[in-house]
Amino acid sequence: MTAPHTPHTPQVRPVRLGPRSVAALLLVSAVGVVGIGWPLITGPGSQVNAHAQDAPWLFAGLLVLLVAVVAATISESGLGPKAVAMLGVLAAAGAALRPIGAGTAGIEPMFFLMVLSGRVLGPGFGFVLGSLSMFASALLTGGVGPWMPFQMLSMGWFTMGAGLLPGPDRLRGRAELMLLAGYGFLAAFAYGTIMNLAGWPFMDALASSVAYQPDAALHENLARFLAYCAATSLGWDLGRAALTVVLTLTVGGAVLKALRRATRRAAFETPVTFDGS
Repeated sequence: MTAPHTPHTPQVRPVRLGPRSVAALLLVSAVGVVGIGWPLITGPGSQVNAHAQDAPWLFAGLLVLLVAVVAATISESGLGPKAVAMLGVLAAAGAALRPIGAGTAGIEPMFFLMVLSGRVLGPGFGFVLGSLSMFASALLTGGVGPWMPFQMLSMGWFTMGAGLLPGPDRLRGRAELMLLAGYGFLAAFAYGTIMNLAGWPFMDALASSVAYQPDAALHENLARFLAYCAATSLGWDLGRAALTVVLTLTVGGAVLKALRRATRRAAFETPVTFDGS
C-alpha cells in the first residue's frame, strides 16, 4: 500500500490583477518601453531628438502612471490589512538591503529578495512590491531624480516576472532554486541594461566612440550602446547577477519556506468575519 500523495499548497496571490489593473499595467509598460528605448527607435533627423534633453523629465511622468497601477491593483484585489502588512515588511526589507553595498561591484542583495517574494506571492504582489521597494530605497538613499520612475518600473517587471515563472504550485526543492537562480541571473543583467539605456543618451561627457549620436543609424548606435555597457557597467551587472545566484542557491530554500509559512498563516484569501456575540 502506497502512502497518499500530499499535494503542494497552491500559490497564494494576495494581490490579483483584474481588468483595470492589467490595462493600467500594459499602458505604463508601453510608455516605459518607449521612454527607455526611444534612442534605438527614432531614426536620424527625428523630431524626438530635438528634445533629447527634455526626455528624462517628460518620461518622469511615468511615476504618476505607476501610482495609478498600484492604486488600481490594490482597489481591485481588495487588499486586506494582512497583505498590506506583508507588503510593508517586504518593501522595507528590500529598501534596507539595497544600500548595504551601495551598488559597489554589484553587491545588491535586494534583487535576491525580490525574486523569492515574487515567486511566492505572485505577479500582482510582485509588481507592487518591486515598485514600492525601489521608491522607498530611493527616498532612503537620496536617489530621487528623473531616473527613479524607470527604476521603479524595471524592478516591478523584475519581481512580477518571478511570479510568472512555471510550476509555482508543484515545483520545489533544487529544481525550483535552479530555476529562480537562472531567472535572477538573467533579470539582474536585464535590469542593468534597461537602466543603462535610460541614461545613455544624456551622458554628454562620454567619449565619442560610445556616446549616443542622434544622426547615426540604428546599427551604429546599437554598437555604441553595447560598448557603453561593457565600459561602464558590465562588472556591476555581473556582480549583481552572481550575488543573486549565490544567495538563491545557498539560503533561498530557507527563505522560500519562511515566506510560504508566513503566507499560509496569514491566510490572505480567507475572508475576514466578525463574531456578533
